[in-house]
Amino acid sequence: MDTSHFVVSVVLKAIGLAFLSLLAVKAVAGLRVRGPAPGAQGLTWLRSVLYTVILALVALGAYGVGIEAAAGLHGLLCERAVAHRQADAAYKNALRAVELRPDELTYWQKLSGAKFMLGQFQSVLKDEPVLRKLSDGNLDEKSLLRFALSHYLLGEYDHVLLLTEQIIKGNPFFAPPYVLEAMNYVAEKRYAQAERRYRAVLRFAPTDVSAVEGLAHVRFLMGDPGGALQVLDQTSQFVFDPEVRKHFELLKEFYAQ
Repeated sequence: MDTSHFVVSVVLKAIGLAFLSLLAVKAVAGLRVRGPAPGAQGLTWLRSVLYTVILALVALGAYGVGIEAAAGLHGLLCERAVAHRQADAAYKNALRAVELRPDELTYWQKLSGAKFMLGQFQSVLKDEPVLRKLSDGNLDEKSLLRFALSHYLLGEYDHVLLLTEQIIKGNPFFAPPYVLEAMNYVAEKRYAQAERRYRAVLRFAPTDVSAVEGLAHVRFLMGDPGGALQVLDQTSQFVFDPEVRKHFELLKEFYAQ
């Protein structure tokens, strides 16, 4: 959530509310009696009723703007906490935003992310029906991947592929779900399937570090340390950060033993 956009949005809504309330008051004040003077008493009563209604509506609108502003502020604080890896603060602010605006998908997504940071994987999955309902069943890639990762980290491997395949179907050139599927296959000791998944990633993303490391590790697990070394040697064709290159060299030393 952009801070300036949030501030501008809240200010505009407050100004709009004030403007509409002034227009309504002015319209009521402009009411005039047509006919005999005794009608003035009835007009006074009508104005009082209308002013009361306007006041109630303004109070209700101000309350709504206040709730939205408070929820938005907690949402921004959650994002800041996530950026600083402050999981507890992220969770507390996201939870408060959801309590204030339980119908807002964005705050549920932030809460889900904060729970994942804290390792509350069961709780992440427990909220999945709510997120699906608020998104009309069209969950974003990030949420789907978070749910898939939660299942993986809980050892619920049968549930992982259902979600990763959904992501891949919508975006076949998004590497993370392929990598997660490969990790899932490794956990089940289905090394041939894992190798195919890692190679699928490297065909369209040859510098994906997770895929390179994963493929080398799978070849090693399959009893082929030479194949693991070959995977790492082939990275010389591409540009990697110095730290990554250093890590590859350490892996080569390990697999060469």
